[in-house]
Amino acid sequence: MKRKLEPGRLVIASHNKGKIREIAALLGPYGIEPVSAGDLDVPEPEETGTSFAANAELKARFSADMTGLPALADDSGLCVEALGGDPGIFSARWAGETKDFGLAMELVEKNIAKRGPNVGRDAHFVCALSLCWPDGHIVTVEGRVDGHLVWPPRGDKGFGYDPMFRPWHHDITFGEMDPAKKHEMSHRADAFRKLVASVF
Repeated sequence: MKRKLEPGRLVIASHNKGKIREIAALLGPYGIEPVSAGDLDVPEPEETGTSFAANAELKARFSADMTGLPALADDSGLCVEALGGDPGIFSARWAGETKDFGLAMELVEKNIAKRGPNVGRDAHFVCALSLCWPDGHIVTVEGRVDGHLVWPPRGDKGFGYDPMFRPWHHDITFGEMDPAKKHEMSHRADAFRKLVASVF
């Protein structure tokens, strides 16, 4: 049976300010009051899943258990075709403990360059969203956006790998794109549309 998410407080199971900002903007029209896990002193659990969906579910369950509130978790990352799908679920880890995505983007570029001058630069972002209620009921959806990697990175409007990702049929990167425009087409927006269809 389909379960509806009622208006009220919802924990965003993340400590990533950029991600929290994007999710809060997407939730705006639905009467939801987003509060971050960090603001509630909920720590980040170890991500031991082997897929985006498994990690999103792990984080959502953890925050719902810790707070007694419904929790929404996102697990997302950049998958580069030439790198066999890496960095994938390890996208944040490539940025190191300091979450330096400038460094992470350099690492991606170096790994692509090692494969020669004619290597393809196709890539896609994946986002899994999991919504978990305190009783353990969970809904998980996945979104995707395809594109091409540019170098050097361009723009400072996004976060993470956005400055090196140019979505298909666009001549600017997510880092250069107005946030409202990105919200219309991103992997997170794709997943969010599926979540809305499931729980609102």
